[in-house]
Amino acid sequence: MTVRTFGTNSVDWEQRLDLDRLRTERLDKLRASLDNSDLGALLTFDFANIRYMTSTHIGTWAMDKLIRFAVLPRGGEPVLWDFGSAAKHHQLYNPWLDGENRARAGISTLRGAFHPDAGIAEEVARKVATVLREHGLANEPVGVDLIEMPILAALQREGLQVVDGQQVFLDARRIKTRDEIGLLAQACSMVDAAYEELYRFLRPGVRENECVGLVSKVLYDLGSEYVEGVNAISGERCSPHPHVYSDRLIRPGDPAFFDILHSHMGYRTCYYRCFAVGSASPAQRDAYVRCREYMDHAIALVKPGATTADIVSVWPRAEEFGFPNEEAAFALQYGHGVGLSIWEKPIFSRLVSLDHPEVLEEGMVFALETYWPGSDGWSAARIEEEVVVTADGCEVITKFPAEELLVAGKRYFTAGGALSHTRESQSHLNNDNGKPA
Repeated sequence: MTVRTFGTNSVDWEQRLDLDRLRTERLDKLRASLDNSDLGALLTFDFANIRYMTSTHIGTWAMDKLIRFAVLPRGGEPVLWDFGSAAKHHQLYNPWLDGENRARAGISTLRGAFHPDAGIAEEVARKVATVLREHGLANEPVGVDLIEMPILAALQREGLQVVDGQQVFLDARRIKTRDEIGLLAQACSMVDAAYEELYRFLRPGVRENECVGLVSKVLYDLGSEYVEGVNAISGERCSPHPHVYSDRLIRPGDPAFFDILHSHMGYRTCYYRCFAVGSASPAQRDAYVRCREYMDHAIALVKPGATTADIVSVWPRAEEFGFPNEEAAFALQYGHGVGLSIWEKPIFSRLVSLDHPEVLEEGMVFALETYWPGSDGWSAARIEEEVVVTADGCEVITKFPAEELLVAGKRYFTAGGALSHTRESQSHLNNDNGKPA
């Protein structure tokens, strides 16, 4: 298997990704997951699940507002209630929703912003219950992913039995279709380009937030739908890892690692790369080598039939890199599914995977992340690769070079020649681990 990364435009002279097929296969997978459950219907308020079910999108501004909702009755078609004029837009441009029949105007409680006595929660419950009664499902359990308490109470007053439906959604999304895999690879190719520009840009004196701005511009210029986040971590901020960028000035000899998370037609990336700026200390290089080894050992085990327990078993215990337990070190040696959201199934962590392993299957797409702190007490390395599980192994779709620690920034020359990129004196600590030789 070779993952195809076509151009993002449609052409008449080449068969590329098929978005009609994408819509059909996603809904078919969700129906199959529902049929395999004991639920009568699925009700979703989650942005990614709504998109998976209905193939609609109204902008990332709506992601955290819980204002839209959709229901999939067993044996029926999805019905979507959307924000104001968005419903009219769907009626005009989303023929798979059959016009006004299944693309309807409706609004939830705006996370409590509506007056509680306005009856909004009751109206949401009435709309959902009406569809279920039309399908003879009012007495069957309704699986919900996310829900506000007033909506839950209103549904229960309508006589509906509301249960957890998130596992049904995640089960459907666990294996990616060929078009989903293509979109995920395209999303990674955009990050490849962002890292190329970032590598050219990195130098002493730029701020972490400037790096975030540069990456965001590159991605939006390439057509990204949403830059979810760019974690930019440098210098002594690398250990411990804070998972957020700052306005820190990058200095000569700093380690700097970045996580780029964005959305291409809904499909996300989670993609770390690590650099040394100007030069690297032996401690930084050693940390990177070890971080890379944990990554390579994990990737070598990825194939259908292997389990998440197999993967995490080659990663170090939390106590080996300075944490008291796996919960305290969570997400440093880590893996997670990637799709319309991060994080999806399967999850890789020594916190849960050894006792509750998940079997890897062809068509899964997930990211593997490794971390190792430097022996100098302040530097660290961080690497992440996204892989597609193939019939006999896996394919890495994050292509920017990461086999060895890259040194970014200006090349310096002394009277005796080029300044070495590995400098023992680069450490700023005067102790047994960090002081100059």
